[in-house]
Amino acid sequence: MSQETRQKLLEGALRTLTEQGIAKTSARSVAAAAGVNQALVFYHFGSVDELLAAACRFGAEQRVARYRDRLAGITTLAGLLEFGRRMHEEERAGGHVAVLGQLLAGAQTQSRLAPATAAGLDLWITEIENVLARVLAGSPIAEFTDPTGLARAVAASFVGLELYEGVDPEGAERALGALGQLAALVAALDELGPMAQRAVRHRLKRSARGEVAGGARS
Repeated sequence: MSQETRQKLLEGALRTLTEQGIAKTSARSVAAAAGVNQALVFYHFGSVDELLAAACRFGAEQRVARYRDRLAGITTLAGLLEFGRRMHEEERAGGHVAVLGQLLAGAQTQSRLAPATAAGLDLWITEIENVLARVLAGSPIAEFTDPTGLARAVAASFVGLELYEGVDPEGAERALGALGQLAALVAALDELGPMAQRAVRHRLKRSARGEVAGGARS
């Protein structure tokens, strides 16, 4: 029963964030959503902030688990982008984008939420990094990219687009289109013959050396 009550509170916290926002999320509102006594919030979690932190991790684990098999089947950057589009539609329809927005907003002023929100995002970043390492293997740009950093950039882009769409849907769609163009460029590089790929690698190496030299002079 204790574990069942704990899960009800976690689900109630996520539902309250979706429906009422973080400003109206309290022990009373979460308990009402969970259908339990509000004293159980403090019994199981100690504080509302700790409950929200646990709910953030709980929600992220559920969402990542839902998509893990689909992520494992992605073989191209274009496929990753298409997955992102579909996931975005599903997550927005389910209210999960709203939860993320509320947690990100809350983390700016409630320090306990920041590590939990970051940990939840790290679950996504790990999955995206695995996809990028797989789809970029053998590409001319593979040796010049940092999969971990790129995974964080991709995650940050999608988080930003999910929130940005609420105020400028057309702008968010254009941004997604631009990402699609980059994916098409990488695909075109992968289709080059061996000699052309060597030329691309040589040019990228020269550019990288130039940046290093320029950085040393500055």
